[in-house]
Amino acid sequence: MIHVPEELVQSQTKYNGEAGRAFVAGLPERVEEFLGRWGLRVTGPSMYGMASLVLPVRREADGTRAALKMQLLDEETEGEPVGLRVWDGAGAVRLLDHDGATGTMLLERLDEARPLSAVEDTDEALGIVADLLARLVAVPAPEGLRTLGDIAAGMLADVPEAVAGLGADDAAVLRDCAAAVREVAGEPGDRLLHWDLHFGNVLAGAREPWLAIDPKPLAGDPGFDLLPALMDRFDPERLLRRFDLLAEVVGDRRRATAWTLGRVLQNGLWDVEDGEPGLDPAQVAAARILLARRA
Repeated sequence: MIHVPEELVQSQTKYNGEAGRAFVAGLPERVEEFLGRWGLRVTGPSMYGMASLVLPVRREADGTRAALKMQLLDEETEGEPVGLRVWDGAGAVRLLDHDGATGTMLLERLDEARPLSAVEDTDEALGIVADLLARLVAVPAPEGLRTLGDIAAGMLADVPEAVAGLGADDAAVLRDCAAAVREVAGEPGDRLLHWDLHFGNVLAGAREPWLAIDPKPLAGDPGFDLLPALMDRFDPERLLRRFDLLAEVVGDRRRATAWTLGRVLQNGLWDVEDGEPGLDPAQVAAARILLARRA
């Protein structure tokens, strides 16, 4: 028997409804299937994120330490093995095996007790993210991934209805973010993006000091990858300096600014869709700082 953490049950129910409940209910059977199929034995307690259950395992045949990851397949998660295969361990966790029908993955085992979020010096942690970002976005995206061009078009189409339900200040920020995206939407980029590169999604490893985990890959402009790390330990007084550090990695600060505002737009639209009373205050503050620099 495996332990399915209640937090995972709650997040699956909240965000995925009946599909999430079915995913959770099927986890014990799925674990047994892949332990047998891939010759694994569980070596420790269950780990989890918002969308996945991860079990520490060891291969019976050769003793290799690994991690068995199970998650609900959707447009974000289905690209994870594609991206990991392309990166092939260069800056990201290595994919050891994969089942396309269920999205189940066998991953290189990293040190879950040593996330980058445990590094107290924020500038040091951000420098590590910048180094990983440079390596990850250096790779062209393979065919078949979701694209930033499609995402941007969908976001811009949703703005008029979304702002109608917001207060004046939040609505103004969302409109300004949308205006920035319109300026660059015609050149959405073709790099392989992680999409969720923040301190909690970087773990210490044996093969390399730090490696990225849990990508939600898409094809697009590297500027769309900056916001998650900028919002770690958000400090408005240091935002521009930290933004410039990351923007230097991706090359074009103007485009990086526009696509970072695009991430604020994406998150704001999700807030509206989820029925939140307003936009996230920290992200609104970040957007206003970047918008003021553009003025």
